[in-house]
Amino acid sequence: MSNDCFVTQPATEEILLRVTNVCSECYSPLHVDDIIHYDMKNYRYLCTSCQEELCEKMNDECEIIEEAGGLFS
Repeated sequence: MSNDCFVTQPATEEILLRVTNVCSECYSPLHVDDIIHYDMKNYRYLCTSCQEELCEKMNDECEIIEEAGGLFS
């Protein structure tokens, strides 16, 4: 699943200067050569920690699985 939902690559200086230099989920700084993950569904870069957390919540179609028992369910 994660291969279809994310593109994994080392952060380059070009990405950090032109696109983002922070994780789009937790806003931690990204550095050159950090492994980053492009979220193909939401069009954003994530750090490894946030990618792994998000991946656990996704189904095979890269959709977030809603957990039952919320305030309005």
